[in-house]
Amino acid sequence: MTKIIVIGANHAGTAASNTLLDNIKDVDLTIYDRNNNISFLGCGMALWIGEQISTSDGLFYCSKDVFEEKGAKVHMESEVLSIDEDKKTVKVRLADGSEIEDTYDKLILATGSRPRSNNIPGEDLENIEVAKLFQDAKKVKEIGLRDEIKNVVVVGSGYIGVELAEAFQRIGKNTTLVTRSEKILHNYYDEDFSKPLQDAMVENGIKIVLGENVKEYKGENGKVTAVKTDKGEYPADLVINSIGFVPNVFLGESLKKHDKTGAYLVDKHFRTSNPDIYAIGDCATIYYKPTDSQEYVALATNAVRSGIVAALNAGGLDLETPGVQGSSGMQIYGHKIVMTGMSLDMAAKYGIDVEYTDFEDLQKPAFMENVENAKVKVRIVYRKDDRRIIGAQLGSTYDVSMGIHMFSLAIQKDVTIDELALTDIFFMPHFNQPYNYITMAAVSAVLG
Repeated sequence: MTKIIVIGANHAGTAASNTLLDNIKDVDLTIYDRNNNISFLGCGMALWIGEQISTSDGLFYCSKDVFEEKGAKVHMESEVLSIDEDKKTVKVRLADGSEIEDTYDKLILATGSRPRSNNIPGEDLENIEVAKLFQDAKKVKEIGLRDEIKNVVVVGSGYIGVELAEAFQRIGKNTTLVTRSEKILHNYYDEDFSKPLQDAMVENGIKIVLGENVKEYKGENGKVTAVKTDKGEYPADLVINSIGFVPNVFLGESLKKHDKTGAYLVDKHFRTSNPDIYAIGDCATIYYKPTDSQEYVALATNAVRSGIVAALNAGGLDLETPGVQGSSGMQIYGHKIVMTGMSLDMAAKYGIDVEYTDFEDLQKPAFMENVENAKVKVRIVYRKDDRRIIGAQLGSTYDVSMGIHMFSLAIQKDVTIDELALTDIFFMPHFNQPYNYITMAAVSAVLG
């Protein structure tokens, strides 16, 4: 019987725990989590806050009861205080305040991440909030619905920041998005793809403030009243601080960390520098195929994959991750963008010499009548030296999300732009063009 402890029960911890319970025989599993809920889908919080969905019930896909029915011991609202790697024990403060010492054969760290702080004056004012946990989303929603909350400022232009800006505008708030970047979604998309979403936000009444650093939160009577940047000042009754996340690495001090981010450094098995301790999800690195290196790519999908692989290895198998591409997407006011791998901006950041090919066309033949037939833009990024595809972006009002899965596999399998040009892509007028935009983009790259 292998005794395994999982610390943390959101996406990575949930995936690891279910994988162990469903697939590994003779496992004694104990789960500790500081929270009072499991498996919150934070990517859906903006839909709930913006009243595009009526309830938060569907934002949870697992529970304490599910784990216990499968045979696990689950301790919620319990904090692991320390790890003794030599004795292979963890010290835990349980929900009732008592402290215990528990033993393990294998330990899986799924401690996640926490919101990054601005560390500026006024940050402790009332109505300055973050959006990470379900409790955060619930509080932000409750505050946002108050009549006295007229002006909402979202600081940060990543996925959550952009989605929350749309959410607050949808419930009638004067919404401002402030970012130090020169474009929204700068860590994911090139401007050709993020700009249509940015324009749609402006058209719907959201004020976009680019290239400004927040320097101070101003307030009266203990409540925030304005956000002051290095170039201006913006009224605020509610501020959402959404400038990113940092990995929770408060345990395992001796474990090796990633030089740039401080996340637990793991191998392709998700083992840390201690072979009996695994780290998964937002607290750890993951093998990133576009750079062939361990990087910090904090996404729920990556957390789930890391949890599956680590759990199977902790249970006695020998399985390596094939790597991830950081695939993601979003929709704002009907505009949809999806991506995988590297944008041009990201390739430049990593010093990778790339070329790219663009193509834009209707999804279906022009003769198709009385059907949705939107324009689609595709960009394929590939290495200049060996022509391997390392990134792709798609944008449209049409749902083109399935196409990004093919590009993700292409990156994983080292497909070249030349091979993609001859890939057998079917044609049927109900679905696509005979000379579709993916083929044409690749052919354009081959023919120069």
